[in-house]
Amino acid sequence: MAAKKEAAKNLKITLVRSTIGQVPKARATVAAMGLRKLHQTVELPDNAATRGQIQRVRHMVKVEEA
Repeated sequence: MAAKKEAAKNLKITLVRSTIGQVPKARATVAAMGLRKLHQTVELPDNAATRGQIQRVRHMVKVEEA
C-alpha cells in the first residue's frame, strides 16, 4: 500500500506589501495574523479562519505550505 501524503497542517505567510494606505480592516487583519514588519513570516494553522484572513489581505501577503 502506498502511503497517502497528508495535507499541510501549517501555512507560511509572509508580508510583502506595506499596510500604509490600506483600509483599516486590512491593517487589523495583518496585525491579527501576527505580522508587523515587511518580509516577516509567520506559521499559522491551515484552517477556515486562517484562509479567510488570507483572502482579505491576499494582495499583501505571500502564502506557502509549511
